[in-house]
Amino acid sequence: RRFDAFVSLWITFGGGTRLSVGSDVRPTLTVLPPSREELQQGTATLVCLADKGFPSDWSLAWKVDGSSSSWEESRSPGVLGGGALYSWSSTLRLPADQWAKVGSVTCEATQGSQTALSETLRRDQCSQ
Repeated sequence: RRFDAFVSLWITFGGGTRLSVGSDVRPTLTVLPPSREELQQGTATLVCLADKGFPSDWSLAWKVDGSSSSWEESRSPGVLGGGALYSWSSTLRLPADQWAKVGSVTCEATQGSQTALSETLRRDQCSQ
């Protein structure tokens, strides 16, 4: 079972300093496509959801057609959920006319020396 492989010891010191000792858990990534309504308004917003990872310092980055994105990105802070695992998200915004030229977008999660984890969404998989 997944939880058996995850052992975490939390010790809280004065002043709110927290030490965590545990195993790294790779989050599950999901890329959500822009909505049809939003595209009609001229913007494409894609969301990468990273769910149930540990520790909280995983970084999320976007690639568009295999290259680092130059479009607007934002990231939510990690939210601690059940089982002492974190969830967070990253948003990529680009003009709808640029989205129409894109072949694929990839959300990549990295943490320390861990092998990167990625999820790719091909535009032709989305209903326009």
